[in-house]
Amino acid sequence: MRPAERGPAGQGARARGGSPPGRTGAFSPGAFSPGAFAAAVVAGAVADAVFADPARFHPVAGYGRAAHAAERLLYADSRLAGVGFVAVTVGGPVLAAAVLDRALPRPARPVALAVALWAALGGTSLRREAAVMSRLLTAGDLPGGRARLGHLCGRDPSGLDEPELARAAIESVAENTADAVLGPLVWGAVLGLPGVVGYRAVNTLDAMVGHRSPRYLRFGWAAARLDDLANLLPARLCAVLTALAAPVVGGSPRAAWQVWRRDGYSHPSPNAGQCEAAFAGALGITLGGTNVYEGEVEKRGRLGDGPPPRGADVARSGDLLAAVAAAGVAVSALAGAALTGAPRRGRNGRSGHSGHSGHNSTGGLGGGHRWGGQRGRRGRSGA
Repeated sequence: MRPAERGPAGQGARARGGSPPGRTGAFSPGAFSPGAFAAAVVAGAVADAVFADPARFHPVAGYGRAAHAAERLLYADSRLAGVGFVAVTVGGPVLAAAVLDRALPRPARPVALAVALWAALGGTSLRREAAVMSRLLTAGDLPGGRARLGHLCGRDPSGLDEPELARAAIESVAENTADAVLGPLVWGAVLGLPGVVGYRAVNTLDAMVGHRSPRYLRFGWAAARLDDLANLLPARLCAVLTALAAPVVGGSPRAAWQVWRRDGYSHPSPNAGQCEAAFAGALGITLGGTNVYEGEVEKRGRLGDGPPPRGADVARSGDLLAAVAAAGVAVSALAGAALTGAPRRGRNGRSGHSGHSGHNSTGGLGGGHRWGGQRGRRGRSGA
C-alpha cells in the first residue's frame, strides 16, 4: 500500500468517489509535476537533435512491420475493414501506452515520455535531408537531386528541373514540420505518453494505407480521415509559428500570415496547405502546381507570391523548420506544464483535494513514422 493511501485521508477519498492521494488516472493531467513534464519535452527534443533517427532498430519501423502484418490479416476492400484495422493498430498501442504510463513509478514517467518523444520526433533528420538536397541542387547535380527526392516524398522525380525539385522538397519539409515535429509535441502536451504513441501510430498508418490507390481507396479511408483530424491543430500551430519565425530566414511575419490566410485552403489537404502556404509566405517564394504520383496527376493551387524556389531555398526551409521546432518545444513544454499543474475538479464540483491530508488529488497524464521511410509513400494529402 502506498503511504498516501493509508489512514483516514485515503479512505475519505475513496468514500467520495475520487482518486486516492498519490494515485493518478491514465489520461488526466497530473502524472508528474509541471517542471518534470517540461523537462521531459525538452529532453525528448534534445535527444532527437543529438541522435536523430537510428539507422537500425527504430521503434517506429518496428511498429510499421507489425502494422503490415495486421494489414495482411485484416485487409478487405471496404471501409469497415479499414475501421477495424485502425482500431486494432491505433487502439492497441494507445492502450498499452496508457497501461505502461499508469504502471510506471512516478519518477519514471517523464523518462518514458522523453523516450517516446525522441522516437516520434523527426525534425533533425528532416532538416539534414533538406540540407543534402540543397547542396545537390546548388551544385547543379539534378540526377543526384532526383535520386534523393524519394527520401522526402513519393513524388515522381523524373524530368523535374531545379525549381520543381526544390518545390517538392520544400513542400515536404513544410508538411512534415507539422507531421514529424509539432504533432507529437501537441498530443504529448494534451495526453502525455498515450498521446505521443497514438499520434505517431495514426500518422504512420496514413503514410502506409491512406492512399487513393485502388487497393487503399476504401480500406485506407479511416486512417486518412483520422490523420486529418489529428493534424488539425498541429498544422494550424505550424502556420502561426512559421509566420512568427519568418524573420529567421529573412521573411516577413505579416507576409507569411497573409499568404497563409489567403492560400491555406488552395490545396487538396485540409492541413498540408496550411503549412505549405505559411512556408511560401515566410520564404518569399511560390509553391503549388502539378504533381505526379505513380502516374497519377494532381493539380494544386498556387501558394505564395514570389518566384519559383531554387536550391538555396531548400536549406532556408530547413532553417525555418528548426526555428518552428524550437518554438513548438517551448509551446508544448509550457502548455503541458500548465495542464499538469491545473487542479482536477472532483465529483463534488470542488478542486480535487484529498480529505485532510492537504495533498492535491490529481489524475495521471495519459501519460514511428517518421517522415522519412514512412512518408516516402504518398498519403491522401501528402507532399
